[in-house]
Parts: sequence; C-alpha cells; structure tokens
Amino acid sequence: MSELKQLETFVAVVGLGSLSAAARQLGVVPAMVGRRLDALEERLGVRLLVRTTRSVALTQEGEAFYEDCQRILADLTEAEAAAASGSGKARGHLRLSAPAGFGRRHVAPHLAAFQRLHPEVKVTLDLSDRLVDLQRDRIDCAIRISDLSDSGLVAIRLAENHRVVVASPAYLAAQGAPRTLEDLQHHQCLSLGESQSRGWSFVVDGKPVNLKVSGALECNDGAVLHDWALQGLGLAWRSLWEVKGDLSEGRLTTVLDDFSSPDYPVYAVVAQRRLLPARVRHFIDYLRAAYAAPGYWD
Repeated sequence: MSELKQLETFVAVVGLGSLSAAARQLGVVPAMVGRRLDALEERLGVRLLVRTTRSVALTQEGEAFYEDCQRILADLTEAEAAAASGSGKARGHLRLSAPAGFGRRHVAPHLAAFQRLHPEVKVTLDLSDRLVDLQRDRIDCAIRISDLSDSGLVAIRLAENHRVVVASPAYLAAQGAPRTLEDLQHHQCLSLGESQSRGWSFVVDGKPVNLKVSGALECNDGAVLHDWALQGLGLAWRSLWEVKGDLSEGRLTTVLDDFSSPDYPVYAVVAQRRLLPARVRHFIDYLRAAYAAPGYWD
C-alpha cells in the first residue's frame, strides 16, 4: 500500500507541478508528499525529480518512470472499476500498431465503429512497416503478418493470409516469367528492405525455403512495392489481400504458383495474456469477428 501511495504521489506532483498542489489533492501535508518522494527515490536508487522551493523538474529517468506510472495507475483504475461492476467495461487509452498497408485497409476502417461501442476508450493507431517493440513503444496490441512460431510473443490468430509473387503483364512481356526459384536471380525483385531480411519464403518438397532476392529497387513501405509492381518495375512478393483486386482485374499476374508460400497469418500480438486490459480484449474480439464475417476478404 505504501508503494502504491508513493507512485500516486509522484504522478500527482509531476502532473500538478508542485508538492503543495499535490498535497492538497491527496489530502495530506506537504511534508508527507516530500517523505513519500524521498522514500520512492531511495527504494529505486535513482533520482526522479529535481526539486526547488518553487518548481519540480523530471530527470531523464523520471520521465520514463512517469510514463510507466501513468499507465500502471490507469490500468489499475480500469481493473478496479471492471471488478466492481462485473462488466469488464472497456475504458482507457488503447495504443495500437499495424503494418501501414494492412492497417489502412483492415484496421483503421474498424476503429470508428469500435469506439462507438466503447465510448470510454481513446484509440491511437501507429501505422508503420517497422517492427515495433511493444514495451519500449508502449503499444497495447500490435497487428502483425508473419511467422511468430519462434518469437516468444503472445499472439492471437485473427485471420489466415497467403502470399504470392506477382508482376504486371508489361513486365512479364518484357522480361519473361520465372519458371523456377533459381530464375529469380535474373529478375528485378522488389524487396521490403531490412524488415524482409530473411528473403521470400516458398515451399519446396513440403519444406519451407527462404530465398534471398535482389533488385534495383527496395523500400520499407509495402504499398510502394505494390505500386512499383503495377508500374512494371519488377516482381513483388505480396499478401493476397493486397493484390486480389489487381489479379481479378488483370493488372497483376501471379508467377511461380507451383512453389506455394507458407501461410503468414494475421496476428494480434500482446506483451502478456495475463490480466489483459478489457479495452485490448474487446478490440481483439472485435477484429476477429469482423475478419471472420462471410465474404469479408472478398
């Protein structure tokens, strides 16, 4: 209990800007606020605040700790409210991350309806093809399309996903179509930069094979690779959800169909499953239901 009071006092002092204001809010004398801060810093072995008679300022360590304390206290408030009501009501700040292209098409369009169902949830969506660190970047839930079997992360499968190698009719007319995986070394392969360092994945004789590819163009944004493929600048290894419309309209054609790609499911990734906040649980359930709706991926 004393440790929790120390955290609450620290957050109040930083938020209000002074020990006296925090004391008034907490209903204690300023001396008590000072003692709690001293005890907290002594327990942690680090200086969190630079205190003068007129102001307080966070140290570098204090800034990071303050953000963590805010999240911890907010989660505690939510957990207490949910337990008291028995409803598991979602509230608080939901921080999401998703690949840029997939997020624009299949995450962002759902957020308005989700927020209407859970009006006490504020949502922040980060769209990036970089691999975020959930704890360092303070992400509640990351949507990932990958093989996570050896990642050690807690992953909840949301949907299946298949990848294909595609090219425009113009590129194939000029360069010909690859017939074997070895033929790829003679083609312009549009790569996703460092985030695709393992190469393109195929199945040969029932076993997965990762093949390094190269070309004159690479980018860390999958949407750009998609556009380049449409422009006839090379072969691209893309998810079927992204290129399905182009294939049906003839803007792109699949190649190397005899060498199927391993499935890379769509996952919701969280740091830990235990005590998952209601806002995260409700969001994952919402996406899973949306993706499972008949005809969604068509």
